[in-house]
Amino acid sequence: MTGSAAAERLLEELWQSERVRLLIEARWRPDADIYETASAFEIVVDLAGIGDDDFEVQLFEDALVIEGQRQLRAPRESAVFHAASIRQGPFRLNLPLPGPIDADRVEAHYDRGILRVTLPKGDGRR
Repeated sequence: MTGSAAAERLLEELWQSERVRLLIEARWRPDADIYETASAFEIVVDLAGIGDDDFEVQLFEDALVIEGQRQLRAPRESAVFHAASIRQGPFRLNLPLPGPIDADRVEAHYDRGILRVTLPKGDGRR
């Protein structure tokens, strides 16, 4: 086997390793629910394990963007993982607005890992 063929095979084996794929994924996307009431669009985002200062909410003309970072405490040096599925690192959630909103009355509340954003419906003028 030539040097480049061996290197190619090694890269292929590494890529199939779950551990390497987790390290390479740069961003992840938190789970979110979006629903509509008579007067508003409601957005609920699961940000478990993320501190108040570790994310930012931005309202644009056509989307709500939530981005930040989750870093869990490192396990003890002697720890051996049997499963590793909690996403960590930077995240970005881009949610297109489902209709016109009244940007002056938007409210956001964060409590126990759940972000709730209320986007009151607008008349279409911005």
